[in-house]
Amino acid sequence: CSVRRPPVGHFVSRSGIAFFCPTTVMDNQASFSDEETLALLHSKTVPGVSTPVVIVSLLVPWSLFVFSCGMLSFTMHYSTPQYAWMVIAVLFAIPVLFGFIAAKANNEGRSAAGWKYSAFASALALCLGSTMGDMNYWFNAQPYYDIQTMNAYWNVDPSKSRGQQHMDAGRVYFKDNARIDPTKAMAFRNLDTYCVAPIVSDAGQTTQDWWAVGLNCCTSGSSFTCGDVRNPKARAGLRAMRDEQRPFFRLAVHQAEAEFGVSAQHPLFFYWMEDPAKEVLGYLEEANRLFTSSAVSFGILNAFLVALVVVGVSRLAPVKRRV
Repeated sequence: CSVRRPPVGHFVSRSGIAFFCPTTVMDNQASFSDEETLALLHSKTVPGVSTPVVIVSLLVPWSLFVFSCGMLSFTMHYSTPQYAWMVIAVLFAIPVLFGFIAAKANNEGRSAAGWKYSAFASALALCLGSTMGDMNYWFNAQPYYDIQTMNAYWNVDPSKSRGQQHMDAGRVYFKDNARIDPTKAMAFRNLDTYCVAPIVSDAGQTTQDWWAVGLNCCTSGSSFTCGDVRNPKARAGLRAMRDEQRPFFRLAVHQAEAEFGVSAQHPLFFYWMEDPAKEVLGYLEEANRLFTSSAVSFGILNAFLVALVVVGVSRLAPVKRRV
């Protein structure tokens, strides 16, 4: 064997020594001083991330994100939430499976980097998809489904109709003479400011079960600016559906009863606007928009991370070839 500067295509050990031996000589030599060189020379493994594993790393985590986010954003979460969360829990078996495959590959001396990433990315996709889907459902899809299950009423006179007659109202279209009375507006503060003002049609009415509401859009007295109160075409209301907000609106109404001497036996709370139907559709459109943008964003992020893994493995791992 000779030692000299290696030409292109010949193997170089980490110690910088180039070995040039005929096959018959190399096969008979068993006492090289560079043991690592011998191991590399006889290795059959080409380290790196194989193409099938790259495809799995790209598609499976993204699919899990889309599936979990979609399931928790829309109908299944509303109709059968327990089954939706059960399916998400079962899907965590996929990253566990990838982890077992990675451990097996590592024990057999094969490259496990791709499978390790697939396990990590799949678990991350389920966590992020579930979180984003639940938030999307809470802020956009749930109000849409809630309103859709309730009734719509037209030509309602707030001076004659009582709250107990319309407990299932989701959308209410009032008579043309209906308006908000800002002189009896009231604000209740508990971190946020909960604003209420009666919806009236008769200046002399004392029973007021219809209330326009809003958050952080008033101070006191006639400063009620919630919803479309400045829109002269607004004659309708969309039911305020948040259970956690309703008690504070009710407390504001109690304050108004004590302050102005009015009676609200069965108060109903609405967001004052011109077109409730358009607003309801806006909830669903926003839910779809957020779902689509989240799926695209995660796909781009996952592709970027896969590229980093592939490049990192190819640069860090020594190239092993049979000579």
